[in-house]
Amino acid sequence: MTATDTLALLPLLLLAGTAVAVMLGIAVKRSHELTAGLTLTGLAASFLSVCAVAPLAPRQVTSLLLIDRYALFYLGLIIASAAAVAVLSYQYFAKHDGQREELYLLLVLATLGCGVLVTSVHFASFLLGLEVLSVSLYGMVAYFTGRGQALEAGIKYLILASASAAFLLFGLALIYAGTGTMALSSLRDLSLGSSSLALLLPGIALSITGIGFKLGVVPFHLWTPDVYQGAPAPVSAFVATTSKTAVVALLLRYLAAETQQSPAVFLLFSIIAVASMFAGNLLALRQNNVKRILAYSSIAHFGYILVAFLAATAMAAGAVAFYLVAYTVTILTAFGVITVLSTSEADADDLEDYRGLFWQRPVLASVFTAALLSLAGIPATMGFVGKFYVLASGADASAWPLIIVLALTSVIGLFYYLRVVVALFSAVPERPSSLQGLGWSSAFVLGGLAVLLI
Repeated sequence: MTATDTLALLPLLLLAGTAVAVMLGIAVKRSHELTAGLTLTGLAASFLSVCAVAPLAPRQVTSLLLIDRYALFYLGLIIASAAAVAVLSYQYFAKHDGQREELYLLLVLATLGCGVLVTSVHFASFLLGLEVLSVSLYGMVAYFTGRGQALEAGIKYLILASASAAFLLFGLALIYAGTGTMALSSLRDLSLGSSSLALLLPGIALSITGIGFKLGVVPFHLWTPDVYQGAPAPVSAFVATTSKTAVVALLLRYLAAETQQSPAVFLLFSIIAVASMFAGNLLALRQNNVKRILAYSSIAHFGYILVAFLAATAMAAGAVAFYLVAYTVTILTAFGVITVLSTSEADADDLEDYRGLFWQRPVLASVFTAALLSLAGIPATMGFVGKFYVLASGADASAWPLIIVLALTSVIGLFYYLRVVVALFSAVPERPSSLQGLGWSSAFVLGGLAVLLI
């Protein structure tokens, strides 16, 4: 590996170095402020290095990693969202006693795993990045072992993620047996007409099972609401945004073309997209827990993203990229509000916790309203523009049945978003307020995200 190759890997190397620095910092002196500071410094340096190495792109580094502008864009988005989660975590965990520093170590390692995913061109690096991400998330989800819901969520995620990893490994083994190569480009350039269907089709189906679990789409979605509800609010935000962004980036690069080559693969993804849009929106209708509402909402949103993914046009790639940026900003804003309102005893995830919030905290309620309206796709919001691009890419590929389902389910989704908005502007309940103060760090992040929403 040359010096130029090392320079091209600088964002990943800085993430790895940050993880080591945070680990050594914890060993030398336990300090919440110091650990958070090291984490944010490392993430900021890694984000700046993404811009610095852009002139070197594209650069193939060994047979495992590819540093091109596509990977750098998603790498920058991943690091930026992880930094926002770190800032929100600082205020959230400042309310809790006990050991808080290891959360930041796990956060950096999970971000590193996401970075390896988006730069992977080989089965080995793909699985390595996926497992670094998954193992870190096990600890992050169940970080509050004293909370029954957190421990339950962590165990569920551990069991289901392990099972999905087994499906994925078996699927990749079948693809390798059918193609004779472990390069991920074998998925993108696959020609099923000239290959062994007996190996390739089951291999692709099993691989989609593993990837579908990470995306939380139907029928691999059963873990999503429980994990979102049980995990600490900033961790739920990370699971909903950063980890899923990495998987979508890899999926778009290597499987979008395959949906056009194989009618069977196109039909499989179409069924997943339609089922996710319907199930996500319909299951959210009867929820009274805000985190579960956002969980089911995320299932629907990744169904929307699959519409552009199935279009597989030049416009589709841009539509997915913009939609992911809009979705990330919106979800981070929503979970940021939940983080601010949470107490040391429990997260503010019940719908009643938000009743009358506007009359007590008008700015915070307005920010949350903007996030919800953006998720609903109301005009003049970032979410509306993202959804418009997805519809346009679907129309460009003449995917009219998927467009009709997207439009219909978006109307259904308006109901549960507006339920939360109505609660925000309802009369103030006659009970003692448990609202928490807004720290300067969270105020800065929420303010910046709110500006991006509109």
